[in-house]
Amino acid sequence: MTIPYSAYRHHPALRGLIRDPAESFFRDLDLTELDRRMAERGVPQPWRRTDEEREAIRHQFFAGQEGDVWVFAYGSLMWDPAILFDEVRRTRLPGYKRSMCLVDRRGARGTAEAPGLMAGLAEGDACEGLAFRIPAEIADAETERLWRREMMSHAYVPVLAPAETRQGPVNVVAFVADPSSEMIETDLPHPLQVEYISQGEGMLGTSLEYLEGMLRQFHALKVEDPELEQLLCDVMARRAAAE
Repeated sequence: MTIPYSAYRHHPALRGLIRDPAESFFRDLDLTELDRRMAERGVPQPWRRTDEEREAIRHQFFAGQEGDVWVFAYGSLMWDPAILFDEVRRTRLPGYKRSMCLVDRRGARGTAEAPGLMAGLAEGDACEGLAFRIPAEIADAETERLWRREMMSHAYVPVLAPAETRQGPVNVVAFVADPSSEMIETDLPHPLQVEYISQGEGMLGTSLEYLEGMLRQFHALKVEDPELEQLLCDVMARRAAAE
């Protein structure tokens, strides 16, 4: 299955802004290779859930559920979902906010010496993002890929939550920041957010590219996020001052 042209019928501006799953690093993520890379970086082992633990969480989460699966995207999933889908909608998720709280010291978009920063979901008013629909007949295979990416480490907790779209309500799978994780810092002050995004770089790219990616999708959807816009301005000012 490829992504059908009709998947973008609600938001044609997104066509070309979402990476083809076949070209995604996350599509067939090799966790054994990641284990090797983490060991080279000196990351304490074990750094992730075992495959058995991760799959047990997935099977328990979806037990008794049938039909299509909607996946909420608020960070890199918005432009690189790595899953096959047949519909994408702009979506508002009540009860949560986007929080720049995932501190990366493991080499994805930051290192122990120069941490990077990415987004997580924390309790809040509401979060704007996207929802991708996975058809029921491929849901098992695609959620396995999704879990391998989002639930490999202990940063997130999966939830099934009601969300709003212009085409009607949907229940979405969302990955919420786990405050007990050493990677999650929900009270990170703004100056430190700016520092981490300014400097963070790893095998997936830079933290700055991550922030720019979120805002690029928002601009296409005409979503306003003054906090992220200000964060980008402050990051660019810091980088300019350092030159």
